[in-house]
Amino acid sequence: MLDQITVNTQSSIRIEGAAVLFFDPQEIVISSHDADIVLITHPHGDHFDPKSVEKLLKPDTVLICPETMKKEALNAGLVPEERTVFARPYEDFECKNVHIHPVPAYNVGKPFHPKKNQWLGYVVTMDGTSYYVAGDTDPNEDNEKVKCSVALIPIGGFYTMDLKQAAEFIAKIAPQYAVPTHYGSIVGSIDDGRKFRKLLQDAAPGVQTVIKL
Repeated sequence: MLDQITVNTQSSIRIEGAAVLFFDPQEIVISSHDADIVLITHPHGDHFDPKSVEKLLKPDTVLICPETMKKEALNAGLVPEERTVFARPYEDFECKNVHIHPVPAYNVGKPFHPKKNQWLGYVVTMDGTSYYVAGDTDPNEDNEKVKCSVALIPIGGFYTMDLKQAAEFIAKIAPQYAVPTHYGSIVGSIDDGRKFRKLLQDAAPGVQTVIKL
């Protein structure tokens, strides 16, 4: 389960199982052309990087993104519209034997990711395991309802929840495993993963922290 997860940078995540999933691919160096599904949380440049996406595409790759970034997705010309899914919060669907549950991702008290934009995180269920990739978000009344086995959440602060908020959030949703993301490059120190693990040991000792950055 955990060996199948790779975090490249920021929220650039690869999960391999029955399908190969990429979330917000960024700074992709090797052209692997192995993506079954590419999921984009929102259009900011550190999350929607068309040049990186191009290196992952194969003839049947499906692109999933929020409905509200339809214009950006189509203008990028990455895949035909018939292989693009424009997702809405809470409207679940199946894609390549993967169950996808879009979850609102937004800030509380910060202007960077407004709720009205309907940007997303995703809970994907594959091979019997549910993975929550939170996107750029603070803890909020929508994502605090998430149930998952593995939570991949931002911890860098400023644009997203910070270390303390992330630990409290994980304690509330209680996955088996927490994987910190979105730190060590644009925001946050590379040491933040270790600091988060210490905070989580106190806040939720039953949850295991897995550091991938």
